[in-house]
Amino acid sequence: MDQTVKKKDCCSSKEVSGDQYDLIVVGAGSAGFSASITAAEAGKRVALVGHGTIGGTCVNVGCVPSKAMIRAAEAVHGGASAARFPGISPCAHAVDWGGVVKGTADLVEEMRQKKYIDLLPAYENVTYIEEGPARLVEGGVAVGGRVISAPRVLIAAGSRPHIPVIDGIEAVEALDSWGLLTLPDRPESILVLGGGYIGCELAQMASRLGVKVTLVTRSRLLPGAEPEVTEALTEALKVEGITVETGLAYVSVAKAAGGVSLTVERGGKTEDLTAERLVVTTGRIANSENLGLEELGIETDARGSVMVGPDMATTRAGVWAAGDVTDRDQFVYMAAYGAKVAINNALGLEQMRYDNAAMPWVVFTDPQVAGVGLSEAEAKTAGYDVKTSVITLDNVPRAAAARDTHGVIKLVADVKTDRLLGGQIAAPEGSETIQTLAMTLRFGMTAGALGETIFPYLTTVEGLKLAAQTFDKDVAKLSCCAG
Repeated sequence: MDQTVKKKDCCSSKEVSGDQYDLIVVGAGSAGFSASITAAEAGKRVALVGHGTIGGTCVNVGCVPSKAMIRAAEAVHGGASAARFPGISPCAHAVDWGGVVKGTADLVEEMRQKKYIDLLPAYENVTYIEEGPARLVEGGVAVGGRVISAPRVLIAAGSRPHIPVIDGIEAVEALDSWGLLTLPDRPESILVLGGGYIGCELAQMASRLGVKVTLVTRSRLLPGAEPEVTEALTEALKVEGITVETGLAYVSVAKAAGGVSLTVERGGKTEDLTAERLVVTTGRIANSENLGLEELGIETDARGSVMVGPDMATTRAGVWAAGDVTDRDQFVYMAAYGAKVAINNALGLEQMRYDNAAMPWVVFTDPQVAGVGLSEAEAKTAGYDVKTSVITLDNVPRAAAARDTHGVIKLVADVKTDRLLGGQIAAPEGSETIQTLAMTLRFGMTAGALGETIFPYLTTVEGLKLAAQTFDKDVAKLSCCAG
């Protein structure tokens, strides 16, 4: 980094010092890189200030390592579950937990290098600065004992695991999601605290790799999902031997013989759940402390998330925010999208507004759970006169052929217009199927139009057509491909 030599600004004829930029981005994860690349491609000079490990949550401690180990667990489970097919005998795979962890760490390092570190030289207008904690100040950002200046700042500092307030939890060396994914030796048993996306994914992954798992949550699994979808996933996890404990209150945590004990309250009575290790997956919290936000009048919500408008602007002129540090959706693709929205508005390139109306989401369990748009409850709250369609996977020929009918599809539509408002699916290929439904919402299709669309036979996505037809008819009474 050149901090002294003056050079021509890439976007104007004025001279700027090495510490003056068109844009400062705080955070070098998905949102930070998306913002920096968008600005650099527009010819702007960008200071990308590191905030934690380059690459952020997704590649380092989130999506990449978790999905790699989930895939490994799927391979193990595939051998054991092969007996569902007539004429096929099951086989048991030996699991080297340490080897899986080591291979996952190698993949993370490879992807961090390829998709982040190696990208920087390709953008001459982006200067990467990693000199310690950053703090927003008047006119720029203070980092490494100096102030770098820019008329625009984007906060993309990400998030970290949230540890709930439970008596005694500090004394038991609780693992967060990354702690489990990097644990060198396989534990005999774990208590997974939290039944959201991360808790469900990691509970099943660990179970398939030979760990005895108890999944504990205050409400039901995936509380934001449709009840029918939650029920299908809960049953599937129980079939695999995972103990699912829902509707509990956490009382205290303590060390116990051979591990840890969690005291819970159920129906007014307390009981103890025990395991070798405790894994906490109770959500994430924004990395907004010590950034100087309050001093600059940048408002945060009760959880510390930076509040932004539809243009991703904060309550401070000249400051935008994107990604997990904000009060918006905590998905890596939405972080990158939000950053693009912010930079386009900040630089006056194209007026954009954050739009998640057709945002698909996925939980990488088996069956995979995915959704897009409004749930039935959300649609009613929004004032729609709602109609719904629900079919179980035993009505989908693909599932019957695969001998795996655990799952369900639910669609929500407006009674008056027949326009689809949302839908959710629990199915082995749910993550791939949901994008088709996202496109139907994106372009305002009706349930009738979806039901008349031609789909290839023996595919999971054909289930969307069958679900759409179920609004008006009993698909169990149709022949193959009829209708």
